[in-house]
Amino acid sequence: MKRERGHPLYWVVRDTVRVLARLYLRFRAYGDAHVPTEGGCILTPNHASFLDPPMVGCGLRHRVVHFMARDTLFKFPIMGWWYRKIGTIAIDRTKGDLAALRSAIASLKSGKVVCLFPEGTRTLDGALQAPKGGVGFLIAKARVPVVPVYVDGTYEAWPKGAKWIKPKRVRVYFGEPIQPADLGLNETGKTDYDQVMQNVMKRIAELKARHGRAD
Repeated sequence: MKRERGHPLYWVVRDTVRVLARLYLRFRAYGDAHVPTEGGCILTPNHASFLDPPMVGCGLRHRVVHFMARDTLFKFPIMGWWYRKIGTIAIDRTKGDLAALRSAIASLKSGKVVCLFPEGTRTLDGALQAPKGGVGFLIAKARVPVVPVYVDGTYEAWPKGAKWIKPKRVRVYFGEPIQPADLGLNETGKTDYDQVMQNVMKRIAELKARHGRAD
């Protein structure tokens, strides 16, 4: 599968992290062929750990992933430089950040893959959480395929509050894309953004039920 063009450093870091993850976390990814080879696309993983973004990126062989991340992470010099270099979209989670949403929509309409975590923050117990506001709005306005993603094992490896990464098995499962017409988007009337997100979370829950938790 041919790789999308992107900053060379993205692919170098991605491949390096993937090798380390395979050795230490027995990392594997399945279903990345569900992600379109071109055009805008939204990835919607569950969120259990700081490991989730790099594991999702490592799981996708052919597309550059542009993450949405809280703006406070950009204040660290090296991390901020890296995020900007690979096109990460900063979002202020303390308010409705319309500028970040517009930036994400523009990226999607220009044909990029954007990854956002519908739950907003990491789970405290490993269970799926309710989606946060604003995500359904973004999906409705972008009108691109949405790929549900289930990340399994990162909670066991590095839960919120833990100081060290444990050598637990990690898996990433990419589901079949949900087309805009199947999300309940209304072409003429008012779209129920909450219902849009419930449809997405249902697909993530189905992936979790099908593949289970890592040992």
